[in-house]
Formats: sequence, C-alpha cells, structure tokens
Amino acid sequence: MPPLKPQATYDDFARLDIRIGKVIDVQPFPRARNPSLKVGVDVGADRIMWSSAQITNYEPAALLGSLVVCVCNLGAKNIAGFTSELLILGAKDAAGNVIVLGPRSEVAIGEPIF
Repeated sequence: MPPLKPQATYDDFARLDIRIGKVIDVQPFPRARNPSLKVGVDVGADRIMWSSAQITNYEPAALLGSLVVCVCNLGAKNIAGFTSELLILGAKDAAGNVIVLGPRSEVAIGEPIF
C-alpha cells in the first residue's frame, strides 16, 4: 500500500469538478502505449467528454451505459494523438485490474461529487 499523500485543503478539493458521468461510447485505442480504450462520457450540461482509459479488463459492451465517477477539469492531455479531456476514477483490485468507480444507486448524470 502506498503511503498517504500530503494533506490538501478543502479549497484544493473544491476546485476539482468531480461528477457522475454515463459511458456512451467505447472504442479501441491501439495507438496507446499502454493498453487503453477511448471512452466517451456524458457529463451533463449537454457535454460529452473523452478519456483514454486503461480499463481494458472490461468488455466495451459492459461499460456502455454504466455510471462512472470522473474528474472533468484537469485539462486536456494528448495521448498518442488523441485528446483525453477527462479522468475516469478507478482503483486496482488484488489482480491488478482497474475497477471503475461508480455510484451504488442511480444518480443523475452530471451530479457533482462533494
């Protein structure tokens, strides 16, 4: 287990736009250095954002329609010619697979995390 990171302030947390999104498109991303998928997420406010996500342990069909927790304002990042605008949050299981984080109950798309 990695050690805890240095303490952040509430203002640090409040600057992050963390919200619920719904996966609406999943595409292969063979150009990525690490195995990844291109994932389109509806984050509310009539906005679709794209992420390069290392979640290849999921079948694309299993991701479609799922609710995810994502950070929307970290800035765009160019990954192998693809603009990744969004960070989908996840944690690794004992086998090293990334498990996507999502709500336990139905939550509105775009609902902020606080």
